[in-house]
Amino acid sequence: MEDVLDAYHREYDPAHPLVCMDESPKQLIADVRPALPMEPGKPERIDEHYQRNGSRNLFVACEPLRGWRHLKVTQRRTKIDWAHFIRELVDVHYPDAERIVLVMDNLNTHRPASLYEAFEPAEAKRIWDRLEIHYTPKHGSWLNIAECEFSVLSRQCTNRRIPDEQALINAVAAWEKERNAGPACVDWQFKTDDARVKLKHLYPKLHD
Repeated sequence: MEDVLDAYHREYDPAHPLVCMDESPKQLIADVRPALPMEPGKPERIDEHYQRNGSRNLFVACEPLRGWRHLKVTQRRTKIDWAHFIRELVDVHYPDAERIVLVMDNLNTHRPASLYEAFEPAEAKRIWDRLEIHYTPKHGSWLNIAECEFSVLSRQCTNRRIPDEQALINAVAAWEKERNAGPACVDWQFKTDDARVKLKHLYPKLHD
């Protein structure tokens, strides 16, 4: 926990950008009957019956100090999917960074081994060497700012019926564009000293 909190309070450095990533499933649900539009004094009415169309995975990466985020829709969230998302992060979004300070949860797919399963050894090592990893602790996903972005995404965009993959891609792309255009930097206030006071019960008790 303290490792992640210390990383959040580094000064902004474009050569070493701090980026948070996370992933989340989204159920695809289509209407069976068209919704009844709004009328004066009446909200839009959606039929209770629906059709399940499977699910998709959403990857998100965000740079809190720059107010930037990027979402990618994939069919699965395998080691290979994660590896390709990370290579895109390194080569497309941060090609000039010396190292990306990457905060993410301790999922078993978030490992260098995933890169070696997806790419040749030299390529896997090249990508891994561009990363400085900081894992959130078990049961500490609230420390990941990318999870906060998913919360905003749900409230503003995806907490509704989305029928298919293309509709999901279009929806999150529109949300990403609008949110990146606004003053959406994250001012993280919780510090290590706060954790030692407010979360004192999580620390080991020392005995003389």
